[in-house]
Amino acid sequence: MNATRIPSLNWLRVFEAAARTESFARAAAELHMSAPAVSQQIRALEDHLGTPLFTRHAHAVRLTEAGRAYLPSVQTSLVTLESSTAGLFGRAREERLYVRSVLIFAQGVLAPLHRDFTERHPDIALNLTTGNAAGDFLQGFADLQIIFGAPSAYGAAHDPVLDEVLYPVARPDIAAGITAPADLLAHPLIEVATHRAGWPHVFENLKLLGERAQFLMVDSTVMATVMAAEGAGIALARAPASDWAVRHAGLVPCLPGFRVAGLESYHLVYPDRASLRPPARAFRTWLLDKMAARRAM
Repeated sequence: MNATRIPSLNWLRVFEAAARTESFARAAAELHMSAPAVSQQIRALEDHLGTPLFTRHAHAVRLTEAGRAYLPSVQTSLVTLESSTAGLFGRAREERLYVRSVLIFAQGVLAPLHRDFTERHPDIALNLTTGNAAGDFLQGFADLQIIFGAPSAYGAAHDPVLDEVLYPVARPDIAAGITAPADLLAHPLIEVATHRAGWPHVFENLKLLGERAQFLMVDSTVMATVMAAEGAGIALARAPASDWAVRHAGLVPCLPGFRVAGLESYHLVYPDRASLRPPARAFRTWLLDKMAARRAM
């Protein structure tokens, strides 16, 4: 087939779902299709384009370089078509909204509030994806992104959403043996490499010299809490985003009463407020209202 011709819209819808979920089975469930049918549609698109879009593994699929380059254009086109159809021919039964968030915020804040949003906006289908590294937020399409740190690197417009408070946490048996700040240094300290505020910031506020500290470096607070739950060391809670992870990992504060403000915040990022689609505007208003209510508690 001639690759210059526009591919079938159905192929593109299937490709977008499979690329976003990195699974033919999950895409099939979302689209109410069978997994073999999804695979067939993807193969037809690849044949049409003359290049593979996925590498197939036993239990997962991964985008090729060509697939990663193609995905943002496909997502943007589908969203534009959906919005235009709703605007010209009446409101669609369900509008799709794409939100990408830092993993710990999605897990600890958005997931518990997801039901509240869907009950308030039953006509909006929220597609929530997560990232951790900076590169995760610089590729693919999203109406809105929730990032941690400097917002200007990810979008022209942004709203402050949530601050963080740090304190050491560990398994109860480990925490019971920590009665003074210096006792922390007898254990490995799990440090999240991507955060400006970490153990050195805590040491400064505890007036503690950290030359004897032994650090275990990880790339996310989720990983830090899991390692602490397994007894690998002491992690830093980053409340309130980490509250769910800390609670479900069975971790407790090591120095009850000690809290220190972090140095960075979560931000809602987008290209321009005037260009936000109606579902994105609704989500922005809802999230900012929820976070304002949390701060007032």
